[in-house]
Amino acid sequence: IPRYKRLVDNIFPEDPEDGLVKANMEKLTFYALSAPEKLDRIGAYLSERLSRDVARHRYGYVCIAMEALDQLLMACHCQSINLFVESFLTMVRKLLEADKPNLQILGTNSFVKFANIEEDTASYHRSYDFFVSRFSEMCHSSYEDPDIRTKIRMAGIRGLQGVVRKTVNDELQANIWDPQHMDKIVPSLLFNLQQEEGIERSPSPETEKESPVELTERCFRELLGRAAYDNIKNAVKPVLMHLDNHSLWESKTFSVRCFKIIMYSIQSQHSHLVIQQLLGHLDANSKNSARVRAGIVEVISEAAVIEASGSIGPTVLEVFNTLLKQLRLSVDYELTGSYDSFANLGSKVIKVHEERQLQEAVIKTIGSFANTLPTYQRSEVMLFIIGKIPVPGMYPSLGSANTGVEGSRMIQIMLLKSLLQVTAGFQSTNILTALPTSFLDPLLSFTLMEDAEIRLLVLDILISIIDRHDNRHKFSPVRIISDISVLKLKVDKCSRQDNLFMKKHSQRLYRHIYLACKEESSVQRHFESLYTLLGLICVELANEEVVVDLIRLALALQDLALTEEALPVYNRCAIHALSSAYLNLISQLTTVPTFCQHVHEVIESRKKLVPFLLPEDVLVESSKIPEKLEKVEGEVLFVQAKIAEMLGGSGYNTERLATSYIPQITGLTLSLSFKYTETGCPVIFLPFLIHVNVEELERERRRQVVERFQTAPFEEIAAHCGARVSPMLYCLSHVIDTCSISLSLSLSLLDRPPPSPSGSVGNGHGRTRSVPVYEMKFPDLCVY
Repeated sequence: IPRYKRLVDNIFPEDPEDGLVKANMEKLTFYALSAPEKLDRIGAYLSERLSRDVARHRYGYVCIAMEALDQLLMACHCQSINLFVESFLTMVRKLLEADKPNLQILGTNSFVKFANIEEDTASYHRSYDFFVSRFSEMCHSSYEDPDIRTKIRMAGIRGLQGVVRKTVNDELQANIWDPQHMDKIVPSLLFNLQQEEGIERSPSPETEKESPVELTERCFRELLGRAAYDNIKNAVKPVLMHLDNHSLWESKTFSVRCFKIIMYSIQSQHSHLVIQQLLGHLDANSKNSARVRAGIVEVISEAAVIEASGSIGPTVLEVFNTLLKQLRLSVDYELTGSYDSFANLGSKVIKVHEERQLQEAVIKTIGSFANTLPTYQRSEVMLFIIGKIPVPGMYPSLGSANTGVEGSRMIQIMLLKSLLQVTAGFQSTNILTALPTSFLDPLLSFTLMEDAEIRLLVLDILISIIDRHDNRHKFSPVRIISDISVLKLKVDKCSRQDNLFMKKHSQRLYRHIYLACKEESSVQRHFESLYTLLGLICVELANEEVVVDLIRLALALQDLALTEEALPVYNRCAIHALSSAYLNLISQLTTVPTFCQHVHEVIESRKKLVPFLLPEDVLVESSKIPEKLEKVEGEVLFVQAKIAEMLGGSGYNTERLATSYIPQITGLTLSLSFKYTETGCPVIFLPFLIHVNVEELERERRRQVVERFQTAPFEEIAAHCGARVSPMLYCLSHVIDTCSISLSLSLSLLDRPPPSPSGSVGNGHGRTRSVPVYEMKFPDLCVY
């Protein structure tokens, strides 16, 4: 009998309950270290004995054999270890294939010990496919006894953890990140997280150490923490499939928990890859139920908050484009009642309240993403969203063909709500970059729309952007304050950029505020928002010139309430209240005693005679207004001449103060505006040369556009849009021809004979000298 066999036989006692013979085990270990070439034979013989003992149900000797193998593994790190490992893995496989739970657990424990050993030499032919499959199967154990079932599942989790540790950094091994392995490992871990969720376990010495949930989560985190850039997709995809297959998106709790684990475990620079996969999955589920889509959006929202510490990646606008697309689809589904273009009997039933919940979730997610962005990127997102909002009369298609005008209105509201979320908490030191012309112009155009909700959203957006010192809440509710110092307003000196912004855009802002007050559909919230906006302009952006214009605007609002008798009584009273509250505020900010005294006297007179012209009686839930507004005059009105005289003594521009404010288009621009008459003939306008009743023209234009699109047949609309091309080309051709004529006239001057060297000019009688073109002296205006 060879010596190695005798040494192996000697480690087994006559009675297996006595355990491993330690003295003989030391001899076997010494022999293996002294003669490493015999290590593979020792392993093969131990494997043979173990197989025989398993077949004969001599489980005591099986445990002894595994203990001996474990000790040899820990002691030997020579080059011959590879052949010994093959024998070892064969024995572990034999135990895992057994029906006895104790043998499965024993084999798993040995494998885990082996996985923690760092081998000196690489293995080119070792395979762990069986272990991945078997450990995954153990994770799903359905053994009758719950305690044993828990032990088997925990053994499976530890086994998977061992496989990952052994293979993840070994380039010679089969790639553990391949889908064939990840599709087994990840669902097994999620299954245990899901099964144990919310279960209270009775305390015991074993469970106090680590519960199955804790072990599973630790293993899952370790797996994700080892994932490199190229492996993120394969690790996350099985999570998405598991949540789909088990309908776990709707509950949200488990799906959010899974992705919180993922986001906190992976390397921060890879976070955007997870977000991209979630967005792609959301697109893939575009025709799934609203609850499923809402669950995915909720996960995206939570993941975005965690991602703030990392990087959102290079595709910022792609994220918002996907979310805005989901908003549009949800609006279409809500209005058409079908996930398909045309409703049919086989289509799913759309639940309106679920679509509304989804829309709110998407808007919230847009806000969550925006909060993770730096200021410059948030400005880009604001421009991106404002460019997506359909404007009647400007875009040929508003929403889908099946939703019509109502679909366009809902999309406008949803996108403005999204824009409001993006601007929430937005603080830019440079108001010129925060409100560029390309953003401000389309935004202000919505203040002229008849829809009250849209106008209110626009006001809130402007307030969010202009409020850089968190003053907005100090202007609510609207009331007369005798001493505004109690508001503790944060006021900074206007910067150069602020002054440039107001010089460029102030008249446009004043005009839209004035026109917004004229809208009959305005309610209490509109007037409160208008007061807040005016207050913020005064606090954030006002210099001496702006203060003068704001006072003129407030007085113009008073005149509006007096003259526009067609407005409802509530609106006229609310405008009076708005004007009085704002003049009270701005008078105290100017700190001119006589001005403050005049405003105070008028307010006191109103309290006695016409309290329904003050905010305390009007801008409240239960307003106290008369059925009919009698003529307002005398001491209850603010007098522009008096105010101009009072402020003139303090250095303000008296001439400008005495001039009534009239809303008009101002500012110089060289762009041409093309308008079309009913016959389709174009007329060219230079906006800075024309002062007309703009609001009436705008309202009439909108009415005609809406009426045309609602009543006219499709062929007529198509012909009208097509007919607009020729007049436009004609106008452009006319402008170009005019410029060409001017240029020709200038160049004709060059055709005159050049002066002679003696100073005389050729008159036709004498011969003139020909001058080459390159020597000619052209006038500066003719040189390009």
